[in-house]
Amino acid sequence: MAHMIRYVRTRRGLALLLGGLSAGLAAGPLFGQAPGGSGPLDLESAVRAALDRSPQLRAARYGLEEAEEQVSEAWGSVFPSVDLSSTYTRNVSPALNFLPANIFDPDAPPGELIGVQFGADNTWQLSVSVEQPLFNAAAFIGVGAAGRFRSLQEESVRGEAFTVVTRVRESFYGLLLAQEQARLTDNSVRRVRQSLEETRALNRAGLASEYDVLRLEVELANLEPNLRRANNAVLQGRRQLGIDLGFDAEQTEQLRVAGTLAELQLGDPGANSPANRQLLTFVGVPWGPEGGTPAVTDLVELRSDVRQLELTESLRKTEMRLEQVDYLPQISLFGTYAINSQQNGDPEFFGAPRSYSRNVGVQLTLPIFQGFQRDARIDQRRAVLRRAETQTALARSQAAAELRSFIEQADEAWERAQGQGLAVRQASRGFDIARAQYREGLGSQLELTDAEVALRQSEFNYAQAVYDFLVARARLDAAAGRVPLVDERDGEADDA
Repeated sequence: MAHMIRYVRTRRGLALLLGGLSAGLAAGPLFGQAPGGSGPLDLESAVRAALDRSPQLRAARYGLEEAEEQVSEAWGSVFPSVDLSSTYTRNVSPALNFLPANIFDPDAPPGELIGVQFGADNTWQLSVSVEQPLFNAAAFIGVGAAGRFRSLQEESVRGEAFTVVTRVRESFYGLLLAQEQARLTDNSVRRVRQSLEETRALNRAGLASEYDVLRLEVELANLEPNLRRANNAVLQGRRQLGIDLGFDAEQTEQLRVAGTLAELQLGDPGANSPANRQLLTFVGVPWGPEGGTPAVTDLVELRSDVRQLELTESLRKTEMRLEQVDYLPQISLFGTYAINSQQNGDPEFFGAPRSYSRNVGVQLTLPIFQGFQRDARIDQRRAVLRRAETQTALARSQAAAELRSFIEQADEAWERAQGQGLAVRQASRGFDIARAQYREGLGSQLELTDAEVALRQSEFNYAQAVYDFLVARARLDAAAGRVPLVDERDGEADDA
């Protein structure tokens, strides 16, 4: 019962998602950017834009509309059907039938035939027929099957919304990581250039060798292509996010995202900037390094693909019942009202003479034998149902394993980020020491280069760990069926 209540809530929330999202977006600035579109795009605004513009989600909504109409069509089979038919016939050459002449003249010779005209020049006919099913089990079960298909399509829209949100979150995080890589590479280029200038000055003063200068020039030559590659990765990530958001080329070119992975503090959300704080709070499943994540069995219940398989299983069960009730009789009430009129000469609309007929009746149809076809169809449906049940059980097991993997990935990434944060602080301090010693002539250029490489790698490793943590959280939300903005509307529906 609790599961069904959660499902009804989800359907109500889904209606708000489909109906209210566009109006909410149209009322504000362009997708949450600053007025005029010059500010960076935050994560929540990006997700809202994708939900409104996604072609995949729009196609899923059309599928839901089709299912709604199929329910209406199924209900039509239990309502009465009314048909009206009217015809007019002009007999240009009325047909003649030949009858024995002795019917009209007893003295006529045997075998003589006489032509008799049947029908008039003008014939008018009108009939109205009504049929009302009184008992048709297949019709009522068909209505239930259409309703279950509609529920399946609603869950399909919900699952597609999960996919859209998760894809946008991953693209958003990927662009942040690419920007961080470009920033760190640019910092390394500037540090190496500064060291190169200082080393050249020391070389001119006789305090550094030509080899030291040559070594830094080689390192700079290797870093500059990496900077170009990193900047290209930013452009590629921006284009990918623009595609996910449905932006045109001009909007994609101006796209900027809010947040900085290198400055994001996982252990202290309150110490972050608003943009970075949103990166941490825009989640659906509670999580904490010391626990706090709901039980895996509870998370599986809201997972969209599992729900879709459960609804498919219910639909297959209804289809089997639809074949089983084919053994039952069908009873319907029918009635007909007809008017017939005929004239010779010029036509007169339903003129005299006219005749009227009225009849009502009850029709009983009982299938008796159809060559064992019904038994074969029932066995087919039963096999399909067993397959659906097996797929559902397998999906639940796989979903539980996947959820545990995502939780473990989030735990590992969080711990790795804590360790890499310490490494960044130590590497930064080490680089400052190595540079100071090199300036004083107490350290070698090799030590300075090693310190710079260690700092660059530590900074990127920290950004990578934060990225892995955020991606794991996004995938955990999707796997658990608790995606932000989609599930948020379930709560709004409950309040309503």
